[in-house]
Amino acid sequence: MSEERIEIVCPHCGAINRVPGGADLAAGKCGKCHQRLLVGGPVAATEESFDRFVTRNAMPVVVDFWAAWCGPCRAMAPVYERVAAKMEKEFRFLKVDTEAEPGLASRYQIRSIPTLMILHKGRVVAQRAGASDGHALEAWLQQYGITA
Repeated sequence: MSEERIEIVCPHCGAINRVPGGADLAAGKCGKCHQRLLVGGPVAATEESFDRFVTRNAMPVVVDFWAAWCGPCRAMAPVYERVAAKMEKEFRFLKVDTEAEPGLASRYQIRSIPTLMILHKGRVVAQRAGASDGHALEAWLQQYGITA
């Protein structure tokens, strides 16, 4: 009898890893580069890596669209990092610099930053604009905790 497997994209090399559904992801390592699958924070995504992360991860993906010149983005960055470290077994967290990746900002019609978006299996599930504190961000994410 075969055990159900889920796909997790390596944040280091982009390889797609198939792991047992009940596996402890905190201990998981990439089969290709042998680095940890969970990194304790958000992963910087590029136009090249973005689609792989949002379509091939079994878990929902939270994306922070931001820019270095944006004061609210800089203020929210440590909050986003803390929540990412706390909830990364349930969500994959990405950061997209809208200045460096204008194609992604255009594709998702990002009009204000920071904008947070939850995607699952390539589909936008939820979106919100504006900075958030940690409690509000966690509560918002818990509404959309989607099982693989």
